[in-house]
Amino acid sequence: MNKNISFQYQAQYSVSHEPTFQEKEIWLILHGYGQLAEFFLRKFQVFDSKDRLFIAPEATNYGYLNGFSGRVGANWMTKHERETAIQNNHNYLDLLMEEMLSQYQERPQINVLGFSQGAATATRWASRWTGEVGQLVLWAGGFAQDMVLEAAREKFSKTKFTLVLGDRDKFITPESIEIQQELIENLEKEVKKLTFRGGHEIDTEMLSKIFDSSE
Repeated sequence: MNKNISFQYQAQYSVSHEPTFQEKEIWLILHGYGQLAEFFLRKFQVFDSKDRLFIAPEATNYGYLNGFSGRVGANWMTKHERETAIQNNHNYLDLLMEEMLSQYQERPQINVLGFSQGAATATRWASRWTGEVGQLVLWAGGFAQDMVLEAAREKFSKTKFTLVLGDRDKFITPESIEIQQELIENLEKEVKKLTFRGGHEIDTEMLSKIFDSSE
């Protein structure tokens, strides 16, 4: 007989600079499977400014990437205790944003970028978060298939969507594209689609186009 217990838990996150709480926009960026927030954030550091803060939460499930030693990576969930992991992610991100935003006198615009596994996590969380998301960028990933569409339609009514894919991404299949297209149609939202030359990775040149357009 399995039972659950709740307890206080520590999680870490990385920021692009020490917050001044005068920033005009915050980008919450969610890394992919097997990555760590500190290193994921480095791809975005060049776009940091006094008006733009990047916050990279680190997933709380850890494992060795090869065998039983060496490099460690984090993931947002596995199939084991999946629903519990999803709820823990929601609680974690809710608290992180609540604590951060409580220190702003003028609320900044909140944008979210999810890479790979972080894309599905981002859509699940953002679709039920109490705050408003200005932009949602899904990179090398897509909308969570178990997202509640009715709630998401209303929640994302004012959100701008961008879908970014590499033209040589081995994880993107015709089947996954078809599933995402159906989800997009059901959301009844316009989605901007961008493609870059590359694989399952963050492309700095493409990032510059996204951040330039947000200014």
